[in-house]
Amino acid sequence: MPEPASEPRAEYTQRLEDHLKIVAAKERLHLRCGNLKLLTIVLGIVVGVLALYKALSPYWILAPVTLFAVLIFVHERILRGRDHAQTVVALYRRGIARIDDNWAGTGSTGERFRDPKHVYAEDLDLFGRGCLFELLSTARLPMGEERLAHWLCAASPTNEVIERQKLVAELRGRLDLREDIAVTGEDLRARLDAASLIAWAEGKPLPATAGLRVIFAILALAALTALVYWFAGGRIWPVILVLAVELGFYSKWRRSTEGVMDALHCNAEGLTLFSQILERIEREQFASPRLQKETAALTAGNHPASRAIRDFARIVFWMDAREGMIVRIIELPVLYSLQVAFAADAWRMRWGSKVRAWIDTVGEIEALLSLATYSFEHPADPFPEFLEDSRGGSQTRPPNEAAPIPIFEGQELGHPLIAAAKCVRNSVSLDGHTRVMLISGSNMSGKSTLLRTVGINTVLANAGAPVRGQSLRLSPVALGTRIRSTDSLQEGRSNFYTEILHIRQVFELMGGGKPLLFLFDELLEGTNSKDRRIGAEGLLRALIDHGSIGIVTTHDLALTAVTAVVGNVIRNFHFQDYVEDGQMRFDYTLREGVVAKSNAIELMRLIGLKV
Repeated sequence: MPEPASEPRAEYTQRLEDHLKIVAAKERLHLRCGNLKLLTIVLGIVVGVLALYKALSPYWILAPVTLFAVLIFVHERILRGRDHAQTVVALYRRGIARIDDNWAGTGSTGERFRDPKHVYAEDLDLFGRGCLFELLSTARLPMGEERLAHWLCAASPTNEVIERQKLVAELRGRLDLREDIAVTGEDLRARLDAASLIAWAEGKPLPATAGLRVIFAILALAALTALVYWFAGGRIWPVILVLAVELGFYSKWRRSTEGVMDALHCNAEGLTLFSQILERIEREQFASPRLQKETAALTAGNHPASRAIRDFARIVFWMDAREGMIVRIIELPVLYSLQVAFAADAWRMRWGSKVRAWIDTVGEIEALLSLATYSFEHPADPFPEFLEDSRGGSQTRPPNEAAPIPIFEGQELGHPLIAAAKCVRNSVSLDGHTRVMLISGSNMSGKSTLLRTVGINTVLANAGAPVRGQSLRLSPVALGTRIRSTDSLQEGRSNFYTEILHIRQVFELMGGGKPLLFLFDELLEGTNSKDRRIGAEGLLRALIDHGSIGIVTTHDLALTAVTAVVGNVIRNFHFQDYVEDGQMRFDYTLREGVVAKSNAIELMRLIGLKV
C-alpha cells in the first residue's frame, strides 16, 4: 500500500505544478491545432478554386477535407486533455486551501442535508458554508455525499467505526485513486441521478416473454426486405401487410415501452462516466478484507459491473436518439422504440437487482476517500480510541451490576473549523469522578466554542475520522446538544420553550442503548434565576442518575452552587476575561474553579454606557 507523503502540502504542490505544465502544453497544442485547422480551410478553398478552373483534379479536394477531419479529432482530444488537467489543478488547489485553512466557500456545503430539528447538527455547524461537511467532503457524486452526511448525523456501531478507521488509514495515501475518482466524478456530478436509476432498475419489468424481441426483429427485417423489394420494382402489398402487422404490435406496446424509457432520468454519457468510476475501483488492489469484498462483488463472474453499466449506456444512447428526424422516419418499419425499450427491459431483468449494491459501493468508497483525504491533509490528527466500558475492557457485566460510567478523555482538543493559527486547545476529562463539567465565564470567553469542540470531535470520532487533538479516549456514546435556540414567531414559541423542547429531545436519547454525552450552553437561560437553579439541579440529577456525562456552561454564577447540592461528581471550571489597554481580552484557556470576577460592568463602560 502506498504510504502518505510526509508533508501533504509539498505533495499537493508538486502535483499541482505537474498538471499546470500539462495545462500549458495542451494550451499551446490547442492554439497550434486551431491555426492548422484555419490553414487547412484556406488550403481547401485554394484547391477548390484550382479544381473549379480545372488546374487540379476535383479529387484533390479530398486531401484538405480528410486533413481537417483528422485535425478535428486530434483537437478534441487535446481539449479533453486540457480540461482534465484543469480539473486536477482545481482539485489540488482546493486541497492546499484546506491545509492552509482557506477552504470556506470552496466546496460542497451539504445544505440539502440540513435538518433544524436534528439533535446536534445545527449546534455543531455540520452543514452550510464554512461547516464540517464542506471541510470533509471531497465526494463528487450524490451517493458519496449522502453516505458521508449519514455518518456525521448518526453514530455508527463501534465495531463499524473501528473498521472504518482502518479503511481510512489504508486509503489515506492513495492519491492516484482519489484523483481519478474525483476528476471523473466532477464530470458525472450533474449527469447521474442515483435514486432515479435505482428506482428504475428495481421497477416492474414489462409483462412480456423474451420471444417478443425475436418477433420484433423478424418483423423489422421483413419490413426492410419488403421496402427493398418495392423500390426494386416489385409490388407494394408486402410492405402494406408487414406494416399493418407492425402497427398492431406498436399500438399494443407503445404506451408500456414509452413508460420504460420515460422513467429513466439519466443519459448515456453519465452512465459511461459511472462505468469508468466502477472500472477504476475494480482494478484497485486493496489490502483490507472489507474493500476486497466490495471489489469482488463488482467483478464477480465474467461480466463486471463496469461492463454491465457500459452495455446499458449503449442502450440508453439509442433511447436518447429516438427524438431525431431519421429515427422518426424509421420508427414504425423497424419498431425502433419497441426494440430499444425491450432491450433496456432485458438488461433490467438481468442486472437491475444489483444496481443498488453497485451505487452503494461507489458511495461508500467516495465517503471513505473523503475521510482519508482529511486524514492525509492533517497528519497530526490521531484516530480516537474507543473503550467498551469505564474499565477499558470488553467483559460482560453481571445482570445486577450497574452500567459503567462512560469516559471522555480528550487531550489538547481543538476545533477543526478554526484556523490552526488561531485555535486555542483545551483538555477535557469526563469520567466517574467528574460526570459533569459546569463551566462559568462571561460571554465571548470561549464557553460555547469548547462545547462545539467537544461535540464536533465526538462526531468525527463516531464517523470513523481522525479528531483534532493530541489524543481522545471515549466510550461509545450518543451525542445530544443544546447550544443554539431562538424564539419562533411562526410557531408561537419563546426562546425558553424552544430550549426545553430541545432538551427533552436530548433526554430521549438516554433510552437508545448508549450512554449520553450532553452539551448544554447557558442552561435554562430563558427563565428567572430561582427557577433556573431549581430546574438545572433537577435536570442534572436526572442525567447523572441515568449514567450520562456532559458539560454545562453558564454566566450566572448562582448556578455554580448546584455542584454542592447534587454532589462531588459535578466540578466547576471557568474561562477568564480581563481588561487590558481599554479593551476586553480573552485567553480562551479552561481553568478549574468558579470564575473569580466579572467584567460586564467594565465592558459596558468601555463602550460608553453610563453605569
